[in-house]
Amino acid sequence: MPGMRFVRPLLSTMLTLACLPAPAAMPMEAECLIPSKPGGAMDLTCKLAQQALHTEPSAPELKLSYLPGGVGAVAWHTMVSQRRAEANTLVTFSGGSVLNLALGKFGKTDADDVRWVAAFGADYGMIAVRADSPWRTLDDLLKALKRDPRQVLIGMSGTVGSQDWIKMALLARLAGIDPRTMRFVALEGGGEQFIAMQQRHVQAVSGDTSEALLNAGDGKIRILAVLSEQRLPGRLARVPTAREQGYDVVWPVIRGVWMGPGVREADYRRWVRAFARMESRPEFAQMREQAGLYPFSLTGDALTRYIKQSVAGYHRQAQQFKLLREP
Repeated sequence: MPGMRFVRPLLSTMLTLACLPAPAAMPMEAECLIPSKPGGAMDLTCKLAQQALHTEPSAPELKLSYLPGGVGAVAWHTMVSQRRAEANTLVTFSGGSVLNLALGKFGKTDADDVRWVAAFGADYGMIAVRADSPWRTLDDLLKALKRDPRQVLIGMSGTVGSQDWIKMALLARLAGIDPRTMRFVALEGGGEQFIAMQQRHVQAVSGDTSEALLNAGDGKIRILAVLSEQRLPGRLARVPTAREQGYDVVWPVIRGVWMGPGVREADYRRWVRAFARMESRPEFAQMREQAGLYPFSLTGDALTRYIKQSVAGYHRQAQQFKLLREP
């Protein structure tokens, strides 16, 4: 029959469309994996995402979980080797994670081995002591360190070569101190650093401003310097920069999330779009400020390019301190 010539192509088209995968939809629940113990800035990053996603229509409930170890290495290898295709698992990262990647602390891996989703904001390095410490300025601390490095035990996240170590190493070098003489305690995350200082296990902390703000409310710590280009607004407005005190060190720390390398393109792009919308909302800026972070928003391909550039920059810095093994 003549009409059948039109029916058959129509049926064929309908069958083809029926076989196509459905557009990726937001799940009811998702996981934000934190590669440290509770209480630090990694924890804060997931909680900011959790809070801000509530402003997104049909956004999932973001559940928090913790997988500390190796200053991020355990979470990295777990996701890359065992959970690489989980479409609704996000992992928090910081500038310290990117530095560890550049130093080879995640093994034979590079920035292309995961999918970088979004950066929510940035904070800055800072140096703090107990409120009853005899050191009232950054210069006081560095002079004490120069007189006798054995008398100043510094709490930091990670070991030699971590971002907290490099921050102190840059300051020490400007003060005429060999960074290799510094004594420190390697801890897992900013929460542990401040606990150790309150219990007098360490005399100073090299950490980040967001972590300091989490622990500064009870008046038990004194922030000696922030490692920003200029004084920061808000609660830290009265804290001088290291640069003001004669030590030209600036250390920004970006914070965001990545996903496993086997995640489907459609699922990856779904999360990139969700976070891009989230970050464009006026209320997100207020949430970010309350979390102690400062404006820094990149998603998807733009963030991936930034990460690769950062890895190259950290690699050069590590070479200056002879932190890389010769091939």
